[in-house]
Amino acid sequence: MPEAGQTSQSQNAARKLRVVMAQLDFLVGDIPGNTDLILEATQRAWAEHQADIVVFPELCLTGYPPEDLLLREAMESRLQEALAEMARKIDRIAPETLVIIGYPGMRQGVRRNLAGVLLGGQWRGEYAKQALPNYQVFDEDRYFEPGNEPLVIEHRGARLGILICEDLWDGAPVRQSAEAGADILVTLNASPFHL
Repeated sequence: MPEAGQTSQSQNAARKLRVVMAQLDFLVGDIPGNTDLILEATQRAWAEHQADIVVFPELCLTGYPPEDLLLREAMESRLQEALAEMARKIDRIAPETLVIIGYPGMRQGVRRNLAGVLLGGQWRGEYAKQALPNYQVFDEDRYFEPGNEPLVIEHRGARLGILICEDLWDGAPVRQSAEAGADILVTLNASPFHL
């Protein structure tokens, strides 16, 4: 029995997570190619690191920033096909790895900037970005409606609060995650850049 203030090895083991940050170069508009990148990176994360969690960037499935491509009618069906394909294939290549992926999506008739959580071939939850930046190069108010609910997912003994980029700097989404029981915040990020 551990003394007061100490934890047992089994408690420590339950709290250690191997996280792979898959910050890759996704091509704007190439949903099939970006899907393949996600699948390849997830397979590598499991094979090379036995990753408990793989985190992909904000809007990686469409590439960032997708801007007016979001307004095309075929976008939603293409995204749904890609998400279904990922669920089928990731279940075979890394069934115990929690995969967090950024993508846009229509929910309750409005477009949202989303983070989906995939484990064992099932989408376990979806978080809608709450703090939408609209300054300098950012124009998210034009394309998205903000979410208003936290998402906390338990995995390997840790309670993960999922956020997207600007949410981390805004007090409300962080407080919501903490109040919902998160003990770790996982934040997907992406920003436009050029060399």
